[in-house]
Amino acid sequence: MIGKIHKQMSHDSWLFSKMATPEYTPFVFLLLLFQSSVWGFPSCHATKPGMLNVHLVPHTHDDVGWLKTVDQYFYGDRNDIQHAGVQYILDSVVDQLLKNPDRRFIYVETAFFYRWWKQQTDDMQNTVKQLVNEGRLEFVNGGWCMSDEATTHYSAVIDQMTMGLRFLNDTFGHCGRPRVAWHIDPFGHAREHASMFAQMGYDGFFFGRLDYQDRNRRMVAREQEMLWRASESLTPPMADLFTGILPNGYNPPEGFCWDQSCDDPPIRDDPDLEDYNVDDVVTRFLHIAHGQALVYKTNHIIMTMGSDFQYENANLWYKNLDKLIRYVNQMQSNGSEVNVLYSTPSCYLQELHRANLTWPLKGDDFFPYADSAHDFWTGYFTSRPALKRYERISNSYLQTCKQLEVLGGPISRKGPFGAGDSETLSKCLVYTLSSHSSAMAVAQHHDAVSGTEKQHVANDYARKLANGWAHCQVLVSNTLSSLSGSSAPRVYCEHLNISVCPLTETSKKFSVNVYNPLARPVSWPVRLPVNGTAYRISDAKGKAVDSQVGLSVLIMVVICRSSITFAMTVIWKGVVLSLESFVSRFLGLDFLRVTFDPETGLLSSLSNLETQQTVKLSQNFYWSRFIPVISQFLVSALTPFPCLIPHPLSPSLHQNSVVQEVRQWFSPWVSQVVRLYTDSRALELEWTVGPVPIGDDLGKEVISRLDSSINSSGVFYTDSNGREVLQRRKDYRPTWNLRQSEPIAGNYYPINSRAYIKDDKDQLTVVTDRSQGGGSIQDGSLEIMLHRRLLYDDVRGVGEPLNETSDIYPEGLVVRGRHLLSLSPPATAADTHRPLAQEVVLQPLITFTDGELHPSTRLEFSGLQAVLPPAVHLLTVSQWDQDTVLLRLEHQYQASESKEHSQPVTVNLQVTSSPWRYAPSCSVSGRDSQSPTSVPELANDQSLWLSNYELTALIGCK
Repeated sequence: MIGKIHKQMSHDSWLFSKMATPEYTPFVFLLLLFQSSVWGFPSCHATKPGMLNVHLVPHTHDDVGWLKTVDQYFYGDRNDIQHAGVQYILDSVVDQLLKNPDRRFIYVETAFFYRWWKQQTDDMQNTVKQLVNEGRLEFVNGGWCMSDEATTHYSAVIDQMTMGLRFLNDTFGHCGRPRVAWHIDPFGHAREHASMFAQMGYDGFFFGRLDYQDRNRRMVAREQEMLWRASESLTPPMADLFTGILPNGYNPPEGFCWDQSCDDPPIRDDPDLEDYNVDDVVTRFLHIAHGQALVYKTNHIIMTMGSDFQYENANLWYKNLDKLIRYVNQMQSNGSEVNVLYSTPSCYLQELHRANLTWPLKGDDFFPYADSAHDFWTGYFTSRPALKRYERISNSYLQTCKQLEVLGGPISRKGPFGAGDSETLSKCLVYTLSSHSSAMAVAQHHDAVSGTEKQHVANDYARKLANGWAHCQVLVSNTLSSLSGSSAPRVYCEHLNISVCPLTETSKKFSVNVYNPLARPVSWPVRLPVNGTAYRISDAKGKAVDSQVGLSVLIMVVICRSSITFAMTVIWKGVVLSLESFVSRFLGLDFLRVTFDPETGLLSSLSNLETQQTVKLSQNFYWSRFIPVISQFLVSALTPFPCLIPHPLSPSLHQNSVVQEVRQWFSPWVSQVVRLYTDSRALELEWTVGPVPIGDDLGKEVISRLDSSINSSGVFYTDSNGREVLQRRKDYRPTWNLRQSEPIAGNYYPINSRAYIKDDKDQLTVVTDRSQGGGSIQDGSLEIMLHRRLLYDDVRGVGEPLNETSDIYPEGLVVRGRHLLSLSPPATAADTHRPLAQEVVLQPLITFTDGELHPSTRLEFSGLQAVLPPAVHLLTVSQWDQDTVLLRLEHQYQASESKEHSQPVTVNLQVTSSPWRYAPSCSVSGRDSQSPTSVPELANDQSLWLSNYELTALIGCK
């Protein structure tokens, strides 16, 4: 981050006074970012005071999958789809940098660079290290990929950034440290991303896309560079980040693209030739430079010289750039005041600091993004809903895998079930591309989990996640075997969401192990497909566990501290009991009561019995039709009045001591179960949508809409990447006067984990199980888009419609998901939705063993000596290397959202010590040799103080 900031007279402007790392950075990710006294600004070319200095930044934008898969892009395969080969780009750039020491280049995607690096000889690696040390090759951003900002969860973003930056640090040391965050292609920008970048220690942040109205206003006001105050909870300047908007997205100025993929003429500088064009080139360039200077604030401007997968023949670019610099600068002898130089984003940023100007302040985010009046990039918030859910589940698997790798010790990686890893510990293989960590890191790319890729690329992302989880399963089996003392094979039923598990459906006696990755007990429903109609279930202490069987599904609710095993035995196998008739017309247990309209079968009210609150509440499904311009990215022509899917037919009620549920069938392709578990403070809506019919030749987007009696006054709230919550207002933007042209698409925002509406008395919160898009189009209403099936391409480059089918679903994709509803007073609502969202993100892992358990089997164990305080979330426990463990803790409550929990808290780190013989004996240190300035000191009693919404990382072992 760019040092200390002093407020001036204006309430909305701030002055940068000097460059320094903040004295204390509470939101630490161990991304190995350093202040360096060797590399850096001395490598920047000199600029000329009093002149307009044009910083040319040669770069390539290499998507980690989009039209082609990651592998196809790297090797240059399938050029019939797109001509692109990253390995050739890096080969060519290094060759050309060596030919002229003045040249510069920046590179972003560590996933590609790592692949290329490991194929190089020692001599070539030493050559590249020298280029990095001299500042001629500079890494920016530095994550494994350039992550999406709308659909990613902060925990997964942290992991992928850690993976990339750790490789750069291990390989290049201080000189490989990226100083600038560089998100030139994501389709809108999240405040939480800026907050994370600031707290990671970046000096600045540059991006290319923002709403066309916002850009026009900023150009007139010369406010395309600003200070982004990216957190309402952290004390400034902890989450402050200088932010700049690039002038041409990330492309070169018109007429100045000299890649083999471009058609612009080269600089023809032989005066004896008829087509000599130096004067014309210089004149056009000076015109563009002076025009750009009019919409920026200093005498320094930046031009991105490159674009998608360019520089495969870098000689074309550099030969013309060398000439451009020479001939433009020669004009200074004739009175020109324009100076052109090779540069990098960090060198450009240095000059902005030296200008010592006052910059406008930004406090909200850059969603939604529109590039014209009727083209809002909000559809991708929901696109490919199955992939979005699989990515979220895979993140939960990965965190569990990492924890069990630590708890199991060496035997977890090489045990009775073979060799497995979350990410291989060997230094030379720590970034292995087969690991689950790598698969998850690639999935964060802005054309991966976003759903904006071609279908075959989406399939490849899912395949990589599946392969990564297969590696982790071996590790999990080894660890559970070691900790339990049982060598029985572990079975993983990965299709429980569609009630498929061959073991539970055929075995008369089996055990279920439930591993809870959270640092507090959770009450979790376990639903298993079975053929029996009654089961005897005992917990780790031999006590009977209440369970019920209905519709061939065994249901029980378990209280799980860390890991516990339950024994299951069939005691009766007969006819499945039929459902009760729908006569009660309400669900109600200890905490909630839900009523239904007897005529329509729809929800009619929701009550919180603890707080004596009741709101009128209805819920229904709608679909919207489109003109043929919509696909992965856009929601462009939603009809103002969406089509209602008919009321449910013959809803049925099923209730017992474990769960109460109403099953609703709205149409052959839309159904829902309204479910309330014992001891639950949340109402579950399990929806199933698909195949979306297209026989009418209309693409459709399907939404679930809640209509309530809450007086929301056009205001609703959504989370940012799963952390802080932002206020949204219908037809409004905080930083400019919006001219609304799309009343629905223009009011859609990303919902990563929750959204809510409220008034003075009531708050209705919806927790989602994946990233989705939604809005509050009417007062008291909250709608969330569930599924999209579209028949036309959006002319944004993908070249195919979003029409997902497969061998399993040839008629169209079927998607199932959950929304969890809670009703609370606004002052205490976060006490429910914060832990609830964490339970959905990090859900328990369920494994099975067949037959009798051995009498000596250990049935219960925990990785904690005591439960952490409610405000503290255990975000990460992972093996850092052979002898050290990485621990990340966060204060998970936003400022002022909870009277009880939005307070500083002290954590005794001794409670995190593992009691098992294979786990490393860790004495967590507040200082680590690789990041000496970024980790807070610990008290003598090993306690750590966390103020509101802080996240810190600690690393160390004896």
